[in-house]
Amino acid sequence: MPRCGTRSMAEIHTSFQSINKGIDWTLLPARLYEKGKRLGTWNPHEIDYSQDVKDWNAITEAERNAMLQLVSLFGAGEEAVTLDLLPLVKTMAEEGRLEEEMYLTDFLFEESKHTEAFRRFLDAIGCHEDLSQYHTPSYKKIFYEELPGAMHRLLTDPSPAAQAEASVTYNMIVEGVLAETGYYGFRKALEPRGLAPGFRRTIQLIATDESRHIAYGVYLLSRLVAVDDSIFQVIQNRMSYLMQYAAGVISELTASYGENPPFAFDPNDFMQYGIRKFQGRMAVIERARGKKIEELYRLPAEEYEPEVAEMEQAAT
Repeated sequence: MPRCGTRSMAEIHTSFQSINKGIDWTLLPARLYEKGKRLGTWNPHEIDYSQDVKDWNAITEAERNAMLQLVSLFGAGEEAVTLDLLPLVKTMAEEGRLEEEMYLTDFLFEESKHTEAFRRFLDAIGCHEDLSQYHTPSYKKIFYEELPGAMHRLLTDPSPAAQAEASVTYNMIVEGVLAETGYYGFRKALEPRGLAPGFRRTIQLIATDESRHIAYGVYLLSRLVAVDDSIFQVIQNRMSYLMQYAAGVISELTASYGENPPFAFDPNDFMQYGIRKFQGRMAVIERARGKKIEELYRLPAEEYEPEVAEMEQAAT
């Protein structure tokens, strides 16, 4: 079992797990690492956006504006999570959790790839303007303040409570509520009319990667709760605090649509979708209370993120 807490400099590299006791391939992070190698190596540069460009020129100005709003939130969001993941990688390394660190290196690669993917779509449609104009107050609160603050706190405070707050911010709110609601919005906009096949494929592949990220986040939070039940209250408090801003991102975005929303968007539908994701994540984490840590290590990914299998099947 990896030890809790950080290692002193004198302890670093006194032994190597991979040639000493080996890598435990049954642990969920190791299994997610295997899935990432198999499913996460798609190349954004190879996606064909030729039909997307034609569709972009054919849709209405209001529809183009709505798409740019969503893409601006995702593009900056993917860059933010790429920039802010390293403190968690370092924390897991210093706790001696090799399997988790290995998966997180794959995780970071995928976030970088997602940043590239949104930029390549914008380049394909010829958009080179500053899209930060679409970043609303609630969005800035989460991505400009709360996300980097919680993640970089780990550099000086890697305590279980700080890890829980960081994972809630990153995995549960940014990925589990906002990103998934955004994917839902893209599908609602594009699938009924068969628009932008290249971009729809991009979103499908990104969402598949993110389902593994969320599974890891729920696993991490469940592990922390199983070791110390008081962490569940930390998670609840952080989720409740951030959910007000997550709801604000959705309401501020849809408020700009006016009385005739583009793509027949239903703002209430988006809000309810986000709330369902929030409630579902909390229910899974709560199930970890009172469980043995060894049991959590062996559960399938679908126990932490039910959509993993569905997303993987759709992506292949």
